[in-house]
Amino acid sequence: MHVLVIEDDIATVEHLVSGLSAAGHTASWAYTGNEGHALARERNFDTLIIDRMLPDMDGLSLVVALRAEQIDTPILMLTTMGGVDDRVDGLDAGADDYLLKPIALEELAARVRALGRRYKAHEEYRLEVGGLTLDKVARKVTRGGREIVLQQREYQILLVLMENAGNIVTRRMLIEQVWNYDFDPKTNIVESHLSRLRTKIDRDFAVQLIHTVRRSGYSLHE
Repeated sequence: MHVLVIEDDIATVEHLVSGLSAAGHTASWAYTGNEGHALARERNFDTLIIDRMLPDMDGLSLVVALRAEQIDTPILMLTTMGGVDDRVDGLDAGADDYLLKPIALEELAARVRALGRRYKAHEEYRLEVGGLTLDKVARKVTRGGREIVLQQREYQILLVLMENAGNIVTRRMLIEQVWNYDFDPKTNIVESHLSRLRTKIDRDFAVQLIHTVRRSGYSLHE
């Protein structure tokens, strides 16, 4: 798994990164809450490890901000504050687990594994590409933390594109999978729906995700 450590103490960061690497994980790190916030928004991590006390943005505020932006990556909070109320505050803010300092690397590895298993089960019904997320259970689409309301056909087209992210989706595939036709109706039905979908998904973002592949079809990728 790729883990982001957000901790202002250099020695603690080195300790955690060493333990995560020994357990077979890849680790990135940030020394401030603002830096960690930016990384968590820009990249896809499997777990976030966040210190409760950070110099610029405290850990609780960071967790609240991430959850408000629909970033649901599992969060393990680190703290020296072992009171029940402190742990409850962290969990209520949106953290998934709590670990008290000083940290035993064996326990850290076990908790990261547990969070990974929990997230993997969630990933079975959640698709994400370039900050665009589709929840198949809730039928909810978000990008950059903002919900995007789609009509039924638009949602179905996006689902096909995201399930085939990085690959070409042909017009025929969309006709068969979205409209359940076994023939080409020879209309612009696909193009008109895709145009509206592209406007909703890409209009307000610098990075375009839906691409037309000339004479082939469409592809969704960064």
